[in-house]
Amino acid sequence: MPIQNIGISEIATYLPEAREANRDKKERFGIDDNFLNTKIGVDFVSRRRPDEETSDLCVSAFQTLERKCQVERTKVDCVVVVTQNPDASGIPHTSAIVHGKLGLDENCPAFDLSLGCSGYVYGLSVVQSFMRDHGLSCGLLFTADPYSKIVDPLDKNTALLFGDAATVTWLTRQPVLMPVSFLFGTRGSEWNTLKCVNHVLSMNGRAVFNFSAVEVPIQIRKLLEINGIGLGEIDFLLLHQGSKYLVDTIAQRLGLSAGVVPSNLKNQGNTVSSSIPMLLEGLVHNPAAKRLVLSGFGVGLSWASSYVTRPQ
Repeated sequence: MPIQNIGISEIATYLPEAREANRDKKERFGIDDNFLNTKIGVDFVSRRRPDEETSDLCVSAFQTLERKCQVERTKVDCVVVVTQNPDASGIPHTSAIVHGKLGLDENCPAFDLSLGCSGYVYGLSVVQSFMRDHGLSCGLLFTADPYSKIVDPLDKNTALLFGDAATVTWLTRQPVLMPVSFLFGTRGSEWNTLKCVNHVLSMNGRAVFNFSAVEVPIQIRKLLEINGIGLGEIDFLLLHQGSKYLVDTIAQRLGLSAGVVPSNLKNQGNTVSSSIPMLLEGLVHNPAAKRLVLSGFGVGLSWASSYVTRPQ
């Protein structure tokens, strides 16, 4: 029989120590403190070491998880890595490299999901369903998208915004938080709004903003309607940290206060698929976080939202 109660038991983050200060780039890009504080909301972007690969970021996140809780490597039976910037070779899939570095059992499946800013929500749905369908009980969902590999340091649209990080979410049969409902969307007609050509990232920031500010509130309202929940009944809305202005705009259009819609851009920047689980990590064991909505949006153009509850 498939196992029904698959959900989140713990989350751990790895943030590289190195930082680039955006204040040091003000003259280069012709910006001021007001732009940094109110538009992007990023003082520093985190940067991996030159010798750190995507798989290394994942392993470091897992080592943090091991320090937080009793995760037995021998019992891990599913590994998924969300990334669009895999290890340099590109082949094999990064999850296989992580599997090998962690010394996991050969009966443990491992695969990648090539998704960006919506990737964590997609990943939760995929791993939860995969574990249920195959009777698994101990899954690891990694996010690691070091955009420093493809950011042009002379591009104002990306160099000030994207930071490196990795997270791992431990999914088990004894969940602390349970994703109960999902909605997804894709606007493939605008795929070239955020793309990588010849290993260099380019982004039409205005187009991404306009898309997200319109479509994300619509999807969130629809998700809550499906679940019979009002906006005023959710404890936290965790948005992908695209920029401070974008997060603030979505919150305002939904009529939600800053206390319900937290942000963590300031000291690492937009960490792509890792931004939502980094926010969620601090709420996993917070009893006040009973009803949550997660919403990721960006490259693709892709957007996805999930309603998450705390089992009684």
